Formats: sequence, C-alpha cells, structure tokens
Amino acid sequence: MGKRLEAAQKTYDKSKVYTMAEGAQIVKDNAKAKFDETVEIHVKLGIDTKKADQQVRTTVALPHGTGKTKRIAVIAKGEHAQEAQQAGADRVGCEDIVDEVLKGKIDFDVLVATPDTMRDLAKAAKILGPRGLMPNPKSGTVTFDLANTIKALKAGRIEFKADAYGIVHAIIGKASFDAAKLAENAKAVMDTILRVKPSTSKGVYVQSVSLSSTMGPGVFVSYK
Repeated sequence: MGKRLEAAQKTYDKSKVYTMAEGAQIVKDNAKAKFDETVEIHVKLGIDTKKADQQVRTTVALPHGTGKTKRIAVIAKGEHAQEAQQAGADRVGCEDIVDEVLKGKIDFDVLVATPDTMRDLAKAAKILGPRGLMPNPKSGTVTFDLANTIKALKAGRIEFKADAYGIVHAIIGKASFDAAKLAENAKAVMDTILRVKPSTSKGVYVQSVSLSSTMGPGVFVSYK
C-alpha cells in the first residue's frame, strides 16, 4: 500500500457506512494527485452473472455529466450521416471508420451506429467488443434517433454493466466537482440500478456501495 493511500485511510472510519454526500466529500478531500482524479461508484450486486436473465446492463443520464468531453463517432449513411453531422458528432462515416478500426486506429470514446450499418460493422466486432465500444441496442447506441442520442451522450449519458463478479463500476464525475453534484450523480446511478433489477435475482440485491477516486481509497456509502 502506498504512503498516500495509507494516510488517506486514516482520515475516515473504514468500518463506517457514510451518507452519499459524506462519502463524496471524503473522496474529494483525499484526491491529492496532481491531476483531476476521476470519481467512480462501485456497486456489488447479488446476481448470478452466469445466467442470461440476471445481466445488468443499461444507461443513465448523469445530471451533472462526467466532467469528460466524449469523442463520438457515428456509423451512418446518406441522410442519417447528415443528421449525425448536424447533431455535433465528432466523426461520421462508414467503411472508412471500420477500415481504420481494423488497422488499430480508434480515435473515439463512443461509437453509435444506425441499424442498417451493423452488417458493415460486424467485421470489427472482435476489436470493438473487448474495448466496450461495439454499438449495442441495450445501450442505445444502435439507433436511427441520432440527434437525441448524440445530445444525450454529450450531456453526460453513460453506459454501465455488471462485470463477471456482479460489480458495477461507473464514473460519476471528477474530484473537482462539488460533493453535492457527485452525490447526485451517484444517486442517479443507484436509482437506475434499482430500476433494472432482474426479476430472477434472489436475496439481497445491492450488497455494498462504495465511492473512490483514481488514486484514493474506497469509502462505503448508503444508497438509501
């Protein structure tokens, strides 16, 4: 354990569960890096990730955004490509973007595609999938509604899913955010997680919730 992390853990009670606002303030106070650290929420869920009907994957619009400007690329043709450009997409194309991806060039953070271009994109799935960049209907990134999708993504809509251990990791902002804004973003994530609870999940659904910054310790918080 680094000296900075060890010192940070002495500033609060690790055995205590704090309110969301208190936890956000502790995370802010311990974000001592020379850069603006990213703050995340980590939620351990009581789901069996081996079962298809217990997957948790969805999107949420953070009320205060993530603090990061997303580069949005759109795979579209014809009038849909024009719509994407007018909506403010950073890059619009089709085969040209796919060819660049196949060559290892990825200059975007989010990829959106219209349903009629998914066949063109299929050849790049093995590259985009592991990076979490493959457009997916569940995340709202396979759509003809490009204008609203691009607007929502730029405003702070994020995608999250539970990993193989049933843990959701989601960005809720930067350490420079007010603690209240971090707490409100965290609440938006929790409200969404509760709303998409799999009907087949048994027992305690939300087992633990914690907040942390890039270089800081985790702080357990209550979501109620």
